[in-house]
Amino acid sequence: MADTDVTQPNDSRQEHEHQLQADGVSAAGSIVMAVAGSAPAYSIAATTATLVAVAGLASPAALLWCALPMLGIAWAFAYLGRADVNAGAAYSWVGRALHPILGFLSGWALVVSATIFMVAGALPAGVMTVALFSPENTDNVPLVTAIGAVWFLVMAACVLVGVRITARAQWVMTSIEVTILVVFAIVAIVHAMSGSAAGPAFSWDWFGFSHFNGVGTFVAAALVAAFYYWGWDVAANLNEETKNGKKASGIGGLVGVIIVFLLFEIFTVATLVILPAATIEENSGNVLAVLGDAIWPGIGGKILIIAVMLSTIATLETTLIQVTRTLFAMGRDNTIPAAFGHSHRRWRTPAFATLVVTGVSVVLFIGSNFLGSVGEILSNAISSIGLQIAFYYALAGIAVVVAYRRVIFTSVKNFIFIGLWPALGALFMVWIFFVSIPSLDTIVIVIGLGALALGIVPMIIYWRKGAAYFRRRPLELPSELDAKAPENIDTGGPS
Repeated sequence: MADTDVTQPNDSRQEHEHQLQADGVSAAGSIVMAVAGSAPAYSIAATTATLVAVAGLASPAALLWCALPMLGIAWAFAYLGRADVNAGAAYSWVGRALHPILGFLSGWALVVSATIFMVAGALPAGVMTVALFSPENTDNVPLVTAIGAVWFLVMAACVLVGVRITARAQWVMTSIEVTILVVFAIVAIVHAMSGSAAGPAFSWDWFGFSHFNGVGTFVAAALVAAFYYWGWDVAANLNEETKNGKKASGIGGLVGVIIVFLLFEIFTVATLVILPAATIEENSGNVLAVLGDAIWPGIGGKILIIAVMLSTIATLETTLIQVTRTLFAMGRDNTIPAAFGHSHRRWRTPAFATLVVTGVSVVLFIGSNFLGSVGEILSNAISSIGLQIAFYYALAGIAVVVAYRRVIFTSVKNFIFIGLWPALGALFMVWIFFVSIPSLDTIVIVIGLGALALGIVPMIIYWRKGAAYFRRRPLELPSELDAKAPENIDTGGPS
C-alpha cells in the first residue's frame, strides 16, 4: 500500500506531462474559434483592396470559387479529425495517411505561415487602437508598435494560462465583431438599394467567370481569397481540448467557413457598389472604415474600427493557438526539441512553445516596424503565406481520400463528402500552388518556398535520432462504414 502511495503521484505526473486540458472548448466555442481564426473584419479591412486590385468586379467570384474547394478541405479536416484526435491536426493526419515527411512539412508550413502572420497582424491591432482614440497619431510608429506589442502579449498571456480563458475571450470579442458586421451588412444592403451608391450597379454576373482577364488573374485572386479564409482550421488544432473533439472540431470548421464566406461576399459586393474604385485603392489599409463612413456618416467608421480592432486581436490569439498546438504535437513526437511537447502542470497548456513563439514574434514585430528593410521583407512575406496555405491544405485533402479509400464508394454520402469534394479541393490547391509560382516576385517565392525548405533541417536531424513519428503508423479504418460518419477509429489516442 505504501509503495502505491509513493509511485502514484509520479505516474500521474508522467501521464499528464504531454496532455492538454480536456473539455475546455464547447461545440459552440469551436465554431466561434473557427470564425475568429478567419478574422472576418480584419480580412475585409486589410485585404479587400488587394483583391479588388487583382480581380476588380470578379472579386465576388474569386471568393465564391475559392470557398467551394475550401469547404472540401474543411470536410477533409472533419473526417480526418474523427479518425485521429491530435493537436497537430494536418501534421499528424498527413503523416499517417500519406508519409511522415509530408506530414512534418504540413506542420512546418503551418508554423512558418502562422509566425509570419502574427508578426504582420500585431501592427493593425496597434493602428486600429490608436485610430479609435487618437486618429492623428496613427503614423506614430513607436506608439503604434508599442500598443500592438501590448495587445499581442495580452493574448499570449490568455493562451498561456488556459484554454477556458482563451475561449471566453474569443466569445466576447468575436460575438461583438460579428454582431457589428451583421448590422452593417444589413445597412449596406439597404444603402446600396437606395440608389445613392458611387460605384457600379450590382450584377449577378460578378459571381461568374466573365470578369476574369485570363487564368493568371483567377489564380492570383484565388491566392488572395485563400488568405481570406485561412485560420478556420484552428478548431482542428483544439480537438484535444474540445468536448467531443472528434466531431465538434470538424463541425466548427465547416460552419465557420460558411459564416465567414457570407460576410466576405456581402462586404465585398457592398464595397464595389458603394465606393468608387479610386477610394478603394487610396484606403487599402482599412477600406472597411471608409465603407462605414459612407453608409453611416459620422459614427459608422468608428464602429467598424472597433470591429477590425477586435478581429485583429482575436485572430492573433487563434493563430498563436494554432502554432503552439502544432509545435506541442511535434515536440510530443520528438520531431523537434522535446521541451515543446510538455504541458504546464497547472494550466495544461504548451507553455514552453507559447513563450518561445511569443518571444520570437515580438522581436520580429518590433524589428519590422523600425527597420525598413525588415519591414519590406515581411510585407513580401505576407504574399508568401498563400503558397504555404495551399500546400498543407492540399495534402490534407489528399490524405482523407487515401485514408478512407476503402469506404468512399460504400455510400453516396461517403463518395461526396470523403472522396469527391475533398479531392477537388486538393486539386484546386495544388493547381493554384504551381500555376501561381511563375507570376510571383522572386522574394515572395524565396520566402514562401524557402521557409518550407528550412523544415528539412530539423526533419533530418530528428529522423536520424530515431523519432517514432517517422516510422509509418497508418490510420486504422474499418473495412466498411455505415452512412453515418465513422467514430472511434483511432483508439490509440494522440500519444
